[in-house]
Amino acid sequence: MATASEGRGYEASPANLGELLQGALAGLAHPPGAGDMQRAPDCWVLRLTAADVPLGFSFLRDEPDLLLSQLTDITAVDAPERGERFDLVYGLLSMHHNFRLRVKVAVGEDEAVPSLCGLYPVANWLEREVWDMFGIPFGDHPDLRRILTDYGFEGHPLRKDFPLTGHVEVRYDEERKAVIYESVHLQQAYRSFEFESPWEEVSRLFPGPGAVADGEGGAEK
Repeated sequence: MATASEGRGYEASPANLGELLQGALAGLAHPPGAGDMQRAPDCWVLRLTAADVPLGFSFLRDEPDLLLSQLTDITAVDAPERGERFDLVYGLLSMHHNFRLRVKVAVGEDEAVPSLCGLYPVANWLEREVWDMFGIPFGDHPDLRRILTDYGFEGHPLRKDFPLTGHVEVRYDEERKAVIYESVHLQQAYRSFEFESPWEEVSRLFPGPGAVADGEGGAEK
C-alpha cells in the first residue's frame, strides 16, 4: 500500500540531487552553491540568475541524470520592497526519473529574462501569461503580447500595487450598441454600511449558557 509521502515530488528524486545539480550547472557564469538549493516540502528548489536561464535550463533538460524535459508552469511572486522585485518560478518535471524541480530566478522591475521558447515550446503561452499578469518581459519571445486581458488593458493585475478596482470598467452601451471602456466610478448613494461587529449579532442569536433571555430572570413565585 502506498503511503501519503510517496506522492510527494522529492520522494522520487535522486538521493544525490544536490550533487547532480552542482555538477550539471558547473559551467554556468554563476554556478549555484549549496545555499542556492534547498529541499521544500514538495520538491527541491534551485535558484539561478537571469543571465544563466538559457544555458542552465538546457543543462537541466539534457543532463542524462536529470532529464527535466517537461516545463509544467511559470509564475511569479511580487515583492515591491525588494530591489529585485520579482521571483520568477519555473516548474520542471522529469518523466524519465519521476521527480520535480522548482527553479526560482530573481528579476528586477522591467528587467528582461531570456525566453525558454526555444527549449520548451509550451513556454510561449506561459511567458505571455506572466507578462500579462506581472509585466515581466521576456527577451527573444516570438509573440509577447497579452493573453488573459484585453489588448488595451492598463497595468498588470497581479502586481501588488495594482488597484483592486482596476483602472477602467467595461460595459455594453445600449445607445452606441458597443462595448465601451470607462473610468471606474463607484456609486455610493445606494450602499449600506454596517458598523456592528458580526460577533455581536451571533451572541444575541445564540446566547451563552449563563445568559438570561429577555423577559426572564424574575424571582420565582
